[in-house]
Amino acid sequence: MKELNTLIATLASLMTIIIATLTPSAILLPRIELPPKVHELPSTWQVPALLICALVTGPKAGLVSAVAYLTIGLFYFPIFHGGGSTGYLLTPDMGYLLGFVPAVWVIGVLSETKGKSSVVYLTLYAIIGLLIIHLIGISNILLGALSSRWTTDFIELIYIYTIATLPSQLLLCPGVAIISKFLRLVLLTK
Repeated sequence: MKELNTLIATLASLMTIIIATLTPSAILLPRIELPPKVHELPSTWQVPALLICALVTGPKAGLVSAVAYLTIGLFYFPIFHGGGSTGYLLTPDMGYLLGFVPAVWVIGVLSETKGKSSVVYLTLYAIIGLLIIHLIGISNILLGALSSRWTTDFIELIYIYTIATLPSQLLLCPGVAIISKFLRLVLLTK
């Protein structure tokens, strides 16, 4: 029965990540006149969905869904934010995508710590996962810059992939924690 629950959690996580990747992120800015202004954020819901899945389903289902997501994007369908295929292996984006795997494992394990599943702890775990993703992404950019793989300047790539996106992703971490806590209570997972 436990294996069936893990399989269901894995499939639900995978579908959530795929749908979230295809959904652009934006916020509504209130104005006196209608309609409210839509301000697009420099990311998709991909990373928050990944963090939620890991916090709710744990390390096993999170890990399998992250690996399945990478496999589908590299070999089957262009589901990544900028497309997909094996050519993606040679892009600066790939390091951030590879960071999904250790991030979901670490925060999945942390989320299963007894007595440490409050919204504050879940927010902290989401931030840790986000930092893991960005550290691996920056490492990939650094290795690519040292081997002259990129035509774009190292600092510009760091700006595009981390500095421009990290603040909005950090702001979403408390929301990720609240949604995760709610789903954990509703699904009676933890």
